[in-house]
Amino acid sequence: MKKNLLMKRVITSVFALSLLLGVGMTASSVTQGQDRSWQRDQQRRQRQWEREQRRRQRQDQRDWRSDGRYNNNGRYNNNGRYNSDGYPVYGGGSYDLRQTALNAGYNEGIKEGRKDRERGERFEFRDEEDYRNANTDYNSRFGNRSLYQTYFRQAFQNGYTDGYRGY
Repeated sequence: MKKNLLMKRVITSVFALSLLLGVGMTASSVTQGQDRSWQRDQQRRQRQWEREQRRRQRQDQRDWRSDGRYNNNGRYNNNGRYNSDGYPVYGGGSYDLRQTALNAGYNEGIKEGRKDRERGERFEFRDEEDYRNANTDYNSRFGNRSLYQTYFRQAFQNGYTDGYRGY
């Protein structure tokens, strides 16, 4: 009888010990599985973050290139000189030359843009005679004619756009 009792205790102890070891091993494997799952989630989030950063960088580059202050080489036009009116400052011309060209160009552009819109014509400012000649209100006392034409054409384009859109 003592043998049976001793045997039962040994078997119970072995069973309890194996049960404890089994639970410990199972818990360990569950923890490892959770660690792997957590690592995969972390890696996925890292890849998403990197993709988002690359997307933002591409968008910034597109925005930077589409900004009119930059030329095709990605360099700042006119050494970054812009007046408060949004037109570049090319230098070499007087204030009167610049202002007269911008005012005349914008006014002629808005007239032509409105005309084209009312007639149902397509949006195209380059085919307008005033744009091609770019000499409305030009006076030789202003100086450089080609500089005047440059300012005139830029303002004409803006005026034409506004006129065509109905402003």
